[in-house]
Amino acid sequence: MGGGLLMDSSIFNGRLVNHHVLCNYYVTYRCNAKCSFCDIWEKPSPYITMENALENFRDLKKLGVDIIDFTGGEPLLHQQLPELLSAAKDHGFITTVTTNTLLYPKLAHKLKGLVDMLHFSLDSPIAEEHNESRKVKCFDKFLESIEIAKSLGEKPDILFTVFPHNIHQIEQVYSQFCLPNKFMLVLNPVFGYNEVGQMELGPKELSILTQWGKKKWVYINKAFITLRQNGGNQINKPVCKAGSSTVVISPENNLVLPCYHLGLKEIPIQNNLAELYSLPEVKEMIALEGVHPKCQGCVINCYMNPSFAVQLSPYWLQAIGSTLKYTMQKKMIASYIGHKYRAFKQNSVFR
Repeated sequence: MGGGLLMDSSIFNGRLVNHHVLCNYYVTYRCNAKCSFCDIWEKPSPYITMENALENFRDLKKLGVDIIDFTGGEPLLHQQLPELLSAAKDHGFITTVTTNTLLYPKLAHKLKGLVDMLHFSLDSPIAEEHNESRKVKCFDKFLESIEIAKSLGEKPDILFTVFPHNIHQIEQVYSQFCLPNKFMLVLNPVFGYNEVGQMELGPKELSILTQWGKKKWVYINKAFITLRQNGGNQINKPVCKAGSSTVVISPENNLVLPCYHLGLKEIPIQNNLAELYSLPEVKEMIALEGVHPKCQGCVINCYMNPSFAVQLSPYWLQAIGSTLKYTMQKKMIASYIGHKYRAFKQNSVFR
């Protein structure tokens, strides 16, 4: 463990939220890009069905989930994505979608108003470099998507995956795409898993990200930085609460445990999602969150974010500040209340 930044957490041992808060819903593993830092696109995959999704939305409410991340693969490949998003919003969920933008110009009008947190992925402000990273010509679609989103009154975030080799380009992305449009620049530190994307950000890069996090229209979860400075998740004192904070559903309609990237077990949902969590085999998988040998040093953003949110710790204190900055600048608080009110009226569910 390095950096000496992990505060004495003996007083921070309380679980704040005892239910799941997020669902990572993989609508398909298929993708129309071939990013070198991702291997999901290599997997054969079906698409989720509307029938299964509606059943799962019902049970996700029972489990306490507030946010559904419709992910992939490339989620816009799913022909019923607008209908899925509309149904999720009818159930009172906050929705989020990240896209490489190849299909956004074609679908933008159908998606309008259905995605609370819409992310446009970018790896470089230089066309040739971005296209090389994605192994497909998509930079022009990124530019086109920005103009279309603006014309529709949408406010997408620019999701910039930060590598050692592109960190110097944050300034150009910020000044060219974010400031003029008042789009949030979401800095997403690269993470490795298995044999994919094994690139680390060193102390110099983490210091740079810390400084960028202080700027307006820039979001970087400060706890992400501290976790990396402290060597990632430690299995003898785990930070990760992936299995108990996040529901992961595969395109085959399986519950993936304890998280997607570890993926030790997949259990068919069969219209029974909420009840699965009472099964001994599910409880055994959740008990491995953060303590499995492969969890040592893990810094995977999509699981650490909800983990920080449910457990009182020094990381929670840092994460909450970053989250409040994002929600205030995006005016998400009013949107969240609106979702809850609609859920109360339509489904008599008001958590």
